[in-house]
Amino acid sequence: MSDNLLDPPQHSAAYRTAEVVLSSGQTDGPSGDAARTDTGVGSLLDDRPRDGRLAALDWLNRHTERLAHARGLAATLTALLDSGATLLGAGRGLLVPVARECADGTSGRRPAADCERPHTAHGTMVGLALDRAALGALETVPSEDGPFAGLLRPFDRPAQLLHPDLAGDPALGARFREVAAALEIGACFALPLATEEDGPLAAAVWFFEQPTAPTSEQQELARRYCAFAAPLLAGRLEADRRRRSTEALRRGLLPDHLPYVPGLRLAARWVPAGLDLSAGSDWYDAIALPDGSVGLSVGSVSGDGPGAGPASAPGAATAMGRIRAALRAYAVLEGEDPVSVLGDLELLLKTTEPARTATAVYACVEPGERRITLAGAGHCPPLLVTRYGADFVETSLSAPLGMLSCWEAPSVELGAERGDLLLLYTEGLARRCGSTLDAGQATLRKTAADAPREIRQDPDRLCAYLLTSCVGAGDEAAAGATDDLVLLAARFE
Repeated sequence: MSDNLLDPPQHSAAYRTAEVVLSSGQTDGPSGDAARTDTGVGSLLDDRPRDGRLAALDWLNRHTERLAHARGLAATLTALLDSGATLLGAGRGLLVPVARECADGTSGRRPAADCERPHTAHGTMVGLALDRAALGALETVPSEDGPFAGLLRPFDRPAQLLHPDLAGDPALGARFREVAAALEIGACFALPLATEEDGPLAAAVWFFEQPTAPTSEQQELARRYCAFAAPLLAGRLEADRRRRSTEALRRGLLPDHLPYVPGLRLAARWVPAGLDLSAGSDWYDAIALPDGSVGLSVGSVSGDGPGAGPASAPGAATAMGRIRAALRAYAVLEGEDPVSVLGDLELLLKTTEPARTATAVYACVEPGERRITLAGAGHCPPLLVTRYGADFVETSLSAPLGMLSCWEAPSVELGAERGDLLLLYTEGLARRCGSTLDAGQATLRKTAADAPREIRQDPDRLCAYLLTSCVGAGDEAAAGATDDLVLLAARFE
């Protein structure tokens, strides 16, 4: 064991689960490509002295709780690989998810009974202490000739795979031995992650620098750990699939591309909050108008009335799609007058969505004359980034759409110079930039003003820079967000 006996473990849910698992009558054999042995209560761990058994239970308790507390699929996979490496004394790890393709041509994680064809293909590999080059090299190894050979089969899966000496085993494929030598891998140990209901989910592989083999006790404990992890992983994979499907549907409600207009470069970012966390939905839009100008808008639609919670987010998302489509129509009809556009949107909202409110800012941009005319309804003021810094375009204070009996606010007109950028954003982004809305707006303004000159010359790079500097990148930006993050930038050429 790589973890020594600590204080007696607490009687948590994970500890009770570990105790039941270790006492069950079902276990896999200690080693071998297809070992399947029912050792019952006389298993390797049951035969150990009490102190050793407590140490095993303590390890399972701590690491299964760590796995259960991991937030999101990526954190779950990392925790699984890292805990296995700690137990086995391995330096690196690899997790290979199943990529199922069913008879209907669709792909994704489905129960084995729903698919008619065998599932031999694997999805994107996840590595522990493996860089992109190493993962790329491992992907060149044939699936049935690699470190996880057979573990992704829907039937007749081996209980585990142990290769204690990769260089000295002539039965292994030449490509696998070649990659192992290049990556300085001397041995590997692999386990399947599967459930009876879902079939194979993934295979976990741990690599050792020198030829070696984990002890039979380590192997059994690793199998127990993966048995606990498999149903948890199934749930996380299903949640991730649903999140991706929902995000794809919501993304379909937004522009699939930004228009090309001479004299103006556009870029946008949209980081959606999960529908289980958010009570609203944000949008951005850019439309080339018949007179050569461009209509830009960002906004946010609330949930289903006072006290609406996260359960109202799906309705808000569909309402956002309807409102954005209506705003596009109003922009085409009277896009040069932002007050009229937002006034018509107010009337529509009160007529067709009486339980909802929305904030919005709409700007009519004339690239040739570098003139901006805009109006806002309860929305964060845009930023104008120039060579001298960044300043808010102060729109008049006004209520969100749908709040008052009649919305009305004057428009603001301003000129710009070549190289200036207009930034429109939603409240969700500003709130993620600081402890309060005002603090977040101040941080966003300062970050935009201090951006390097070469970044300010490219609206796409500036959007990425602002998100990374103020919020974080990738999954970090989306983690824990209760509002969508939206940023729309327009640079005058």
